[in-house]
Amino acid sequence: MEFKLIDIQEAVIKYANIISQILQVEVEIADKNLIRIAGTGIFKNRVNKDMCNEGCVYKFALESGETQIIHKPRYHELCLTCLNRNTCEEKFEVCTPIKLKGVPIGVIGLICINEAQKKHLLSNFDVHMEFLQQISEFISIAAYEKWEKVREQNYLKSLNFVIDKIENGVIILNKDKYITHINEKGIKQLKLSDDYSRNIVNITLIGDSFLEFKKYQVTINKRSYNLIGELYKLKLSDEQFDEMLIFGDEKKIKDNISKYTNINQVITCEDILSNSNKMSILKNNIKKISLSNSTVLITGESGTGKELFARAIHNESIRKTKPFIAVNCGAIPDALLESELFGYVKGAFTGANPIGKIGKFELADKGTIFLDEIGDMPIYLQTKLLRVLQEKKITKIGSNKVIDVDIRVIAATNKELIKAIEENKFREDLYYRLNIIPFEVPPLRERITDIRILTNYFIKKYSNLFGKKYSNIEVKKEVWDVFFMYSWPGNVRELENTIEFMINMVDNSGILDLSTIPKSIIQNKREIKKKSVDLCKLHELEKNAIKRALEIYGSTTEGKKAAAKKLGIGIATLYRKMKHYNLSK
Repeated sequence: MEFKLIDIQEAVIKYANIISQILQVEVEIADKNLIRIAGTGIFKNRVNKDMCNEGCVYKFALESGETQIIHKPRYHELCLTCLNRNTCEEKFEVCTPIKLKGVPIGVIGLICINEAQKKHLLSNFDVHMEFLQQISEFISIAAYEKWEKVREQNYLKSLNFVIDKIENGVIILNKDKYITHINEKGIKQLKLSDDYSRNIVNITLIGDSFLEFKKYQVTINKRSYNLIGELYKLKLSDEQFDEMLIFGDEKKIKDNISKYTNINQVITCEDILSNSNKMSILKNNIKKISLSNSTVLITGESGTGKELFARAIHNESIRKTKPFIAVNCGAIPDALLESELFGYVKGAFTGANPIGKIGKFELADKGTIFLDEIGDMPIYLQTKLLRVLQEKKITKIGSNKVIDVDIRVIAATNKELIKAIEENKFREDLYYRLNIIPFEVPPLRERITDIRILTNYFIKKYSNLFGKKYSNIEVKKEVWDVFFMYSWPGNVRELENTIEFMINMVDNSGILDLSTIPKSIIQNKREIKKKSVDLCKLHELEKNAIKRALEIYGSTTEGKKAAAKKLGIGIATLYRKMKHYNLSK
């Protein structure tokens, strides 16, 4: 922000008159652009005039930042270029710069137009110069105070502008707890009248923490509001801006909690890449239960994408506009899992948040909670979960108050729960409560036709992520052969990690060949091929080979031709054997 001396012209004129009266000389004060801001005597009627043509001495003082003393005006070297040199009335001149933060912003000139003034000024020159220096500093202080005030006003103006644009309500309080500013959202939400600034505001921290927010009771004119937000202490010198509360209505935020939880992860069945029959059946079944509130149990090996299907179930359901809360029961220590799920009240246990905490079940109200790795949940928590499923009620740690929750539970596990029941590690009654709608996500080796579409997707993803721009990435046939023969024990997650490795290893040719595949996969591929040769009847081998070929190359006419060629038989023979083994056409 640029400061101009004219912004304090009234004060500058007063200082000029004081100097003139005390030192009995004429005074003029100019800004850094040599515009006369104040003047006395013969200069009084020349205020606000440009003096560039006559201010050679002032110009030098501004450039050098040093006081200039001219004993013989007209004859001094600084006066030689002055246009008014021949008509100059001055007998003596002295000037000193006015500085703001060390930078000259103006200059004070003392001018003697007769010998009497010159004699008086020189009679006690050192004292008079010290006085001049003090006046210069006074003007500098006045300029700084004005600059600070303007700067802060601009700052506060900008702050208010930003506040008015915020979607949440915002209240600004002064040190006496009166409202000095409130945005339009806040006025509407609190339904305040025009005289709101006359009321003292009391803000009290209450209840639980809510996501990253806190709960407050705000009292204005004897009317109380329960608000969720954050209170900030403003470190400004202006007493009108002491505290700022950014808030939202508790009920409204809870009703729209989905905007705070996983809003950018909207997955539907169409987003799940697949062209295998098993996956098509699975996705169709998900859509069938879209209107249901029944509990779902998703089973499948690690890396098959169980959470992806849980999100799809939620987003295909009538709860899709409500929150989806995911909890990994295996990743949270047993001692913390209960508080994470059920929440706790103030002072529930040592080390707890002093204002309490809302649990994941309560956050998921009206929506869906996904309990991943349910098989790792400790037995004592399984009992509490069973009650939630049966009664749709929860109780926070340290509280006797029962809270109703309207949630749909989706659980997932890669463990054999029946075996866990036999080992007394999982409750049988909980299992039956969870297993109302069972879904099993097939491993990648059982949906081999998905490998190609998933591989191409991951190639595109990591090429863009790593900034590798190729006109076309070529996947060699030898790579597809390895991929189709490998069992993928890590499933889709392992495939993705493999493609990430290969994109890192590919050179500028953009060709993915055997040299880019991790050695562990090539080695395991050979071992798996050996282990997979089990003794069975010849017709079963033939049927499985034809079925595998059709899965790889597809059931289109071109696919069948490719499958027949790979099998070493004619297309007519393939059709005949397909009919014999009752394989779909």
